[in-house]
Amino acid sequence: MINRKHKRHVFFQDKKRDRAVNMKYRLKKERTGISMDFRELSKLAYDLRKDTVDMIVAGKGGHIGGDMSVMETLVTLYFDQMNISPENMNDPDRDLFVMSKGHSVEAYYAVLAKKGFLDIKEVNEKFSKFGTQYIGHPNNKLPGIEMNSGSLGHGLPVCVGMALAGKMNKKDYRVYTVMGDGELAEGSVWEAAMAGHQYKLDNLCAIVDRNRLQISGNTEDVMGHDDLHERFKSFGWHVIDVVDGNSIEQLHAAFEEAKQTKGQPTVLIANTVKGKGSAVMEDKASWHHHVPSQEEYEQIMKDFEERKEQL
Repeated sequence: MINRKHKRHVFFQDKKRDRAVNMKYRLKKERTGISMDFRELSKLAYDLRKDTVDMIVAGKGGHIGGDMSVMETLVTLYFDQMNISPENMNDPDRDLFVMSKGHSVEAYYAVLAKKGFLDIKEVNEKFSKFGTQYIGHPNNKLPGIEMNSGSLGHGLPVCVGMALAGKMNKKDYRVYTVMGDGELAEGSVWEAAMAGHQYKLDNLCAIVDRNRLQISGNTEDVMGHDDLHERFKSFGWHVIDVVDGNSIEQLHAAFEEAKQTKGQPTVLIANTVKGKGSAVMEDKASWHHHVPSQEEYEQIMKDFEERKEQL
């Protein structure tokens, strides 16, 4: 029989620990000008999901499923980890980011707008319209975007070059890239993985958005990746399995571990949910690229708000 007093003691100890972790995080961020804790960042992710869905509806197109799965990764990078802002976007010492899975540009635009690089109203008005600069894949003519992307398999090779340049120039900046799991069928990814190890690029961190779905179905039916940990490890990378890749707290811990890893690059395998945030979309390959109907839109927005309130 469980001792009720002991159980209550453990519960309050866990709560006390969680508050201590959040307070430590809050104090750290206050020193860097940001005072959001994990819960606030998680709520922000749901607000940005709303912006993303609005953008897709307004533009009548978008890769909504992958936008939803990658949102917490982008929020953690831009509001917790990276030294990047509109004020220092031309600073040679800024951190660098490449959205290799460029089809999730809608989530990227939403995050960049919240960070101050873009105007969300302008993005919604112009996204996916004829002649617009807000096209369906990242465009480096826009502020805050380092590289055009969309043709899969190119982000990691370019980031290897960026990280190597940082080492050669004795810079302290870090380089990050997000890849889709379906993207890992591209051979250029593994050429870059070899080079990252060869040059001991411990300033490089790759993130795999492991939502297990791609446009043609389940990744394991198309090109299996269940051995990703062992595969990257065999290429000489430090591998971190993020059990819940939609958890800001788990992502924060993983990125902090990556910073402490020396002599080799790091990859985070972020186990996420495609369409995260609403049962209408979650874990459905048909929502890889989809525009919600009015009924679907209303239910999705309702689900987002309910999930946000539960945090």
